[in-house]
Amino acid sequence: MMSRHHLAASIGLDDLDRRIINVLQEGFPLVTSPFAAVAAKIGIPESELIARLQRLAETGVVTRFGPFLDAAAMGGAFCLCALSAPADRFEEIAGIVNGFPQVAHNYEREHALNMWFVLATESPEEIDSTALRIEQATGLAVLRFPKLEEFFIGFRVAA
Repeated sequence: MMSRHHLAASIGLDDLDRRIINVLQEGFPLVTSPFAAVAAKIGIPESELIARLQRLAETGVVTRFGPFLDAAAMGGAFCLCALSAPADRFEEIAGIVNGFPQVAHNYEREHALNMWFVLATESPEEIDSTALRIEQATGLAVLRFPKLEEFFIGFRVAA
């Protein structure tokens, strides 16, 4: 198994890249110039921060950079869903499912239920109507696994 530092070196991360990743996991300031504020905290020019973030995204080190919004707190809903996509139609089905703006993310699993995705809707009622539209578009049953209890697990990755 490769150590964290060996892995970072193999993909070209330096100490500043690791500091940027760690600082951004602490939160992103809600100010007029958030990148300038983060850059100042780190002690680098804003342009360097933005260039490094672009490189981290282009190389796949950072795969998502954006807010996490609590749909339920805003009157909406989340629901984990799954379906069984035939192997020869998997990419086609994934394209159909991902074409729905309510699909927050989609994962392939090695299981009879091989496609799992999260629906994020503006209202709880929209979960069922969206799942039904996905069923109609794919011809496949969409199983719904609504949240019964919420747990908050702070997730940080030490870069």
